[in-house]
Amino acid sequence: MAIGLILAFLLLSLLVSGVNEAFVRLLGIRSKFLWAYLRDTLDGGPEEGKSWIPSKIADIFAKLPFSKDDPRPVHSPDPAPSVVEPMRVDPVAVPADEESATDGSTANTVDELADEGVTERVAEGLAAGGATEGSAAGEATGGPAAESAVESSAESTVGKPAEGLAPIDMTARLYERLQEIDHPKGARTSIANIPPERFSGAVMELASAEENGIEGLLVKLEAINSPLAGHLRGVWEGAQRDMGKFRKGVENWFDGEMQRLSMLYGRYVKLVVFALGVVLTLLFSMDALEYGKTLLRDNAYRTGVTAIAGGGGDGYAALRDKCAGSEVGVAEPYGCVTESLSSPALVKIFDHALVSVTMPPEDSDEPSFHWNGGAWWDRLITPGHWPGYLLTMVALLFGASFWWDVLRRLTGVRGQRS
Repeated sequence: MAIGLILAFLLLSLLVSGVNEAFVRLLGIRSKFLWAYLRDTLDGGPEEGKSWIPSKIADIFAKLPFSKDDPRPVHSPDPAPSVVEPMRVDPVAVPADEESATDGSTANTVDELADEGVTERVAEGLAAGGATEGSAAGEATGGPAAESAVESSAESTVGKPAEGLAPIDMTARLYERLQEIDHPKGARTSIANIPPERFSGAVMELASAEENGIEGLLVKLEAINSPLAGHLRGVWEGAQRDMGKFRKGVENWFDGEMQRLSMLYGRYVKLVVFALGVVLTLLFSMDALEYGKTLLRDNAYRTGVTAIAGGGGDGYAALRDKCAGSEVGVAEPYGCVTESLSSPALVKIFDHALVSVTMPPEDSDEPSFHWNGGAWWDRLITPGHWPGYLLTMVALLFGASFWWDVLRRLTGVRGQRS
């Protein structure tokens, strides 16, 4: 009975895991979950106060798998660009009282940014976006036109890129540094795992494009209100502005975030597995309690047959009762015994499914399928089967690996060891 029940749970768990894995691969759930987290961390949620990662049960089953707002970047077959462009941020968006680096290399005010040529790059962006030549020239020279433009936009550009420039997509910038580990699978990236060393390397590459290195990157991340700024600022200060310690700190931070994300993903998968378990349990009408009783009765019948074969008459009553109600009839006891022994309870796990399958006898070529709609529905609405259904649903939550391990321990089968 123990082996029969464990085998039934193992088969159903494998089916649940197979269906779940098929949907995960078909819809790219793992990749979407990773990039939803990266969107939240690098650029913030799609709307104020919202997150890319699903927070409701309806979002788990509908929003993330089927939403048109795919958090993944568009796949690119090209290698990563050899030159990393710096972020083009409006200098007005940088707080005037931003603390500079200890060596004073980071600009504090708009005037200092203009002296370093940042305003000139903003002017080029304005000119490209349709600004007039006069205003662009005025901003490039830092004259009255530039001062008036800075003053008029000071209230509206905080946390935004310069006018005329495309909004900064930090997730896309990160993907540019990771394109080598991507492989073609549809229009979107299929990256579902980023090694911490690769992530820290990408951060260092983005920082190398800025004039002031890490400090310059942090200031610009804060200017565009990227949530990543706070995380990196804490790591940078904790590393005492040491580049080697900073890179190691970014690796440790990202590794911890991935572990937390894996736990969150596991909880969401549990909900999906439970839902699939409920559907398959009801579809196959798998009553664990009834199945256990069937195994016990089958074992008692086989014990009786063994007694008859050994010359005893103790099992004759069980054999007579069994064959009297069978299709074979009392006149053919040998056929009854043969049929019964060739169809043990173990192979009748899914006999009460919506569509049952009967294995063919020796003189037949194909298995036969039977529609059990009426009998299946009667079992489904019978309260006496509900405890058995509930037990099956709970058992499926443990997963196929758990039941395979239990089966190995029970039968003494040992796995291979290196």
